Amino acid sequence: MPGYDFRHLLLCFSVARIRLVRVPFLSFSLIVAICISGFSAAEVIRLKNGRKIWADQVRDDGKRIEYDIGDNTYAIPKSAVAGVEQGGQAPRISSTSNSAEIPALSQPTVLHGEADVASRVLHDNQIDTDALQAIASEGSPSVAATAYFLAGKYEFDHNNLTAGRRYFETALQYEPDNSTVLTYYSALLLRTGNPSQALPYAQRAARVAPESPDALAILGYVQFSTDNTSDAIKTWQRALKLRPDAAIEKLLARAQREANTEANFTSHDSSHFTLRFEGKETSESFRRDLLSTLDTQYDELVRDLGVTPRSNILVTLYTEQAFFDVTHAPAWSGAVNDGKLRIPISGLASVTPELARILKHELAHSFINQATSGRCPQWLHEGVAQLVEGRSTQSSGRQLSQLFQADHALPFNTLEGSFMNFTSSEARLAYDQSLAAVEYISSTYGMSEIQRILDRIGNGSSTEAALRSTIHSDYRQLQEDLGKYLRDRYGS
Repeated sequence: MPGYDFRHLLLCFSVARIRLVRVPFLSFSLIVAICISGFSAAEVIRLKNGRKIWADQVRDDGKRIEYDIGDNTYAIPKSAVAGVEQGGQAPRISSTSNSAEIPALSQPTVLHGEADVASRVLHDNQIDTDALQAIASEGSPSVAATAYFLAGKYEFDHNNLTAGRRYFETALQYEPDNSTVLTYYSALLLRTGNPSQALPYAQRAARVAPESPDALAILGYVQFSTDNTSDAIKTWQRALKLRPDAAIEKLLARAQREANTEANFTSHDSSHFTLRFEGKETSESFRRDLLSTLDTQYDELVRDLGVTPRSNILVTLYTEQAFFDVTHAPAWSGAVNDGKLRIPISGLASVTPELARILKHELAHSFINQATSGRCPQWLHEGVAQLVEGRSTQSSGRQLSQLFQADHALPFNTLEGSFMNFTSSEARLAYDQSLAAVEYISSTYGMSEIQRILDRIGNGSSTEAALRSTIHSDYRQLQEDLGKYLRDRYGS
C-alpha cells in the first residue's frame, strides 16, 4: 500500500461541513436541499488552502484548533490554519452531500395565513406546541394545515424526521389535497427509505398542482427510486419545461442513460431482491448462485444490524463498460449503491469471494440507510459496510497509527459527506480511517453499540449526540481513543 502524503491530504480534507443533512452513499432515498434564511454571528477559521470554517466558538490548545458548531465540538491541526477572525457572519445551511445532483424545493406557494401563523408557531428557534393546539382549535382547517406544515418543515429542515412526519401527517388530515404538504411529505418518505409509500402522495401532489416544478421534481425522484425510470424521464421533462434546473437536467441524463442501457434487460424477483440483467451476459446458474449469496448475506445483515429493509432491493448487473456509462462512477469504485445495487460483472462466470465481498458491502449500505432514515454520515456508512464484509485494519493499521501520532488524521466531521469526488489515494485513506473507527467501536463496545448508534441517528440525533449517548465520546474523544487503539495494536 503506498504511503500517504499527509500534508496534501490534510489540505484536501480540512474543511468542515456546517450543519449538513447526512445522507447515505449516493443515496436516492431522498434528496432535497433547502437553504434556511438568516445569518448568525460566528468566528471564522481561515485555512491555508483558502477555505473557511464558521464556528460558534474557537479555542487554541497549542497543537490543534478546537471549535464548536451547535452542540458539536471539532478539532483541526493548527498547522492547517492560517488564522482566526472574530465576528464573522455565516449563512445557516441545511443541505445534502449530493446537492449538485438533486432538485431543490423552492416552496413558492404562499399557504393560507402563513405569515401570521409562522410568527405564532415558530419563535425562539423552536416550535410552540401550545400555539399549534390553539390554532387547531380555532376551526379553520386551512390555517391548521398551514400551522402543522410549518412545524413539519421546521423539523424536516433540522433533520428531525420522526417529528416532521407526524406534523406533515396531521397537516394532511386538515388538507389532504394540499400540494405543498404532499410534496414535502413525499420527500420525507423518500428520505426515510419509503419510496413505494411516497409514490401515491407524490402522484397526488402532481395531480393537484400539475404546473408545480417542485411537485414534478419530487414525483420524478419517487418514480426513479421505485424503478419506474421511463415515467421519471417524462415527469422530469415536464418539470424542465416549467422551470430550468441544472440538477434535474443531470438526473434526467442519468435516467436516460440507465433506460438506454437497460432497454433489453430481464428482471427476476426473489423474496428480497429484484435482479436485472442482460441475458447473454450471465448464465442461469450464475444468477441463481448470486441470488443465493445475496439471500444469505441479507439474513446475516438482519442479525448484525438489527434492521430489515421494507421492500425488495433492486440489483442490476452490468458489463464493465455499461456500469461506468450509467453511473459515471470514479475509476476506483467497484460497485455503486444509489438506492439500487449496481454491480459490474464482466468476465465472471461464478460468484467469486471478491464479488461476494462487494455484494455484501453494497447491500450493507441499504441496511444502514434503512436503520438511519438516510442520515448516516459517510465515515460510519463506509466503516460499517467494510466491517460486515469482513475487512480489518490489519493491512493499513501501522500507517494509520503513524498518521494519528503525527496528528494528521482526518477530522471526522470532514468525512461526513460522500467520498465519490476523492482521488484514489484520498478515498483509500478515508475508507481506511472509517473502517478503523468502526472496528474500534465494535471491538471495544460490541456490535450492539453500532446498532444503537445507527438507531439513535435514525431517530434524529446528531452523530456526536449518538456517540455520546452510547460510547460516551464526541468526535474529539473518538479521535483520541482511536489513535490509542491503533498505537496499542500496531505501534507508532
